[in-house]
Amino acid sequence: MSVERPITRGLVWALGASQLVCWGVSYYVIAVFGAAIGAELGWSQTVTYGGFSAALLVMGLVSPAVGRAVDRRGGRRVMVAGSCLTALACIGLSLAHDLAVYYAAWLLFGLSMRMTLYDAAFAALARIGGKAARRPISQITLLGGLASTVFWPIGHALSDAFGWRAALLAYAACALATVPLHLVIPVVAEPVPGPVPPPDAAAPAEPQAAAAAARDERLAGLLYALIVTATSFLNSGISAGMIDLLTGLGLAAGAAVWISTLRGIGQSLARLCEIAFGRRLSPLALGMVATALLVACFLAGPFGGVSVPMAVAFAFLYGAGNGLVTIVRGTMPLVLFDPRSYGTRVGRLLAPSFYLAAVAPICFALLVERFGEIAAFALSGALAALALAAAFLLWLRFRGSV
Repeated sequence: MSVERPITRGLVWALGASQLVCWGVSYYVIAVFGAAIGAELGWSQTVTYGGFSAALLVMGLVSPAVGRAVDRRGGRRVMVAGSCLTALACIGLSLAHDLAVYYAAWLLFGLSMRMTLYDAAFAALARIGGKAARRPISQITLLGGLASTVFWPIGHALSDAFGWRAALLAYAACALATVPLHLVIPVVAEPVPGPVPPPDAAAPAEPQAAAAAARDERLAGLLYALIVTATSFLNSGISAGMIDLLTGLGLAAGAAVWISTLRGIGQSLARLCEIAFGRRLSPLALGMVATALLVACFLAGPFGGVSVPMAVAFAFLYGAGNGLVTIVRGTMPLVLFDPRSYGTRVGRLLAPSFYLAAVAPICFALLVERFGEIAAFALSGALAALALAAAFLLWLRFRGSV
């Protein structure tokens, strides 16, 4: 049986608070300041928001290396460095007057986000606690999910009062304030030990058994990557265009805005329910629940233009499903793979999800422009169904070993 190091409540609170701040001052920067940046510098929306897409591409490129770094050196060093890089990126963006500086800042954001956001924190917790990291992973997502709720109004208020450049300097200070939070992560010389084999298991495994185990690992990795890639594409595309999708279906603009806010409520409530009641539900079963909620939301969505209750169901169920998918993304590898190689393996499997997330808003915009909102819901439903099928196959094949 593996020897797991305890994950303290103080560490969970520190990482939860750092996730709230890091998401707010990096990932959501473009949502808060994008319009003001484009207006002042005279750039089109495509050019302005292209910086964020470039950051997502960088996240994919560096994902394997960051995962290996957490496995080898621990989350403390990686996340502290990421906090400092986020502050530099904010300062760089505040100084941007031309495309070279602007895109250089976003490339730096891509590196820093991969070093500070959920995936780095999940790997740090897995390195400390092994399979016991499941509950702490769920808990830090609860605070991290409030980032847009907290930092969107703060960012808009700072921008209105002092301008977006000064607001970004304040964001840089907030990023540096997460350094002490990341220093709470203990220095762990070695990853959590794996299972100790009994004396009679000292002989090498039979070639057939080893080959079967390797096939199982490849299958598990493929299905896990399929789930996170499909759901990341949906998250990026729907997050950027939810209000436009609802108004395009015929819903009044004011109603579309307040209904879209239900996404955050659904996300937080779903995560709270998982923490309170999901202890006996395996990550594989939770994966089926999360992706089934996404399928349900995209079945309701096309009727949102003629039925407010259906629009409400779409936004709320989407938020709930997406909130649980984040937990699945972090906890499923704990039961599928050796926690000692969590960062390395997950870092490699996540890379495609960042690449597709980078192009998702453009793909959705082109699809709506050519074929309409119903086509966007059809594509979304098909991807959600694909993720559900992958989650079901994972549960079917590996439930006995969890």
